[in-house]
Amino acid sequence: MAQGNTSNSYKQLSEREVWLTYQIMDIAINIHKALGPGLLESIYEKCFCYNEEIIDDGLIVDLIVDDLIIIELKAQENYHPVWEAQLLSYMKLTQKRLGYILNFHVPLMKDGIKRMIL
Repeated sequence: MAQGNTSNSYKQLSEREVWLTYQIMDIAINIHKALGPGLLESIYEKCFCYNEEIIDDGLIVDLIVDDLIIIELKAQENYHPVWEAQLLSYMKLTQKRLGYILNFHVPLMKDGIKRMIL
């Protein structure tokens, strides 16, 4: 699984955060196996138990899981570093310390996962 943070000095994840991470990854992999790459993000979002939350002035988080983890869903051929900035902004604004970018436009789902921790 792809991981990302700028330092190794973050607080250890709680058991709940670890458990939710496994659930999120399992759902993402199953959706990807069932649908494959190349669909619109909105399709993957609906399959991911869509739960949109508007933060402020048009900023929209794709999913917040158990009020702990932010999920940004993508379905793009090319990875864009701006996604990381977007996720970090959402994490800071919502005061969530764990977030994932899940890009479904990859042959193997494990290659479309980017974790970020504050």
